[in-house]
Amino acid sequence: MNIILTLKRPFIWLSRIRHRCGYGVHSPFAFELITCLIYEKTPYYAYKELAAEEKKQKRAHGRGWKSESCKVKRLLFRLVNRMQPDTIVDFGIPSSSSIYLQSGKVAADYTFASELSELFLEAGVPVDFLYIHLYRNPALVEEVFRICAARSTQQSVFVISGIHYSKEMKKLWKRLKADEQVGITFDLYDVGILFFDKTKIKQHYIVNF
Repeated sequence: MNIILTLKRPFIWLSRIRHRCGYGVHSPFAFELITCLIYEKTPYYAYKELAAEEKKQKRAHGRGWKSESCKVKRLLFRLVNRMQPDTIVDFGIPSSSSIYLQSGKVAADYTFASELSELFLEAGVPVDFLYIHLYRNPALVEEVFRICAARSTQQSVFVISGIHYSKEMKKLWKRLKADEQVGITFDLYDVGILFFDKTKIKQHYIVNF
């Protein structure tokens, strides 16, 4: 994220403090997700191993390897571990998030792409889990979302990074939330989470993550 967002972080946290720990959330699904997954504090068995592997990968890739925030990486791991998707699409630049996504479910079919030409999806195969971390290019983020949303199912979960990075990303996040295929959504500031289960009432939640 940019330096301005870094400086604003304490004020952002204070402005969202009333959205902590599931306060005011009546949906059992949303409340359980917020309290038991987003705010999960238990150190998973894999965290130490993942951190060690991340260091190895960083040395191997050098400056071409992006290291994302620890809390976001661990959230991705917990989400994949919880949802158990058969397919994972990771769209962005090479980063440490790939290790956490793949470790959440080792048996999942994992696809990484940084350009549309690299986004190879087999015909008829749904996108169960999508992580887009290319917030400097909102137009491309939206295009990838559209492509993958056409492959979504009731079990699909999409995670969008940098939803507050710029005015363009904020506008895009509003459009994605309003998409008719999307159900419950969560705004964690650093990332947005979209569920495609339309059996649950469509609601938007802000979480002070």
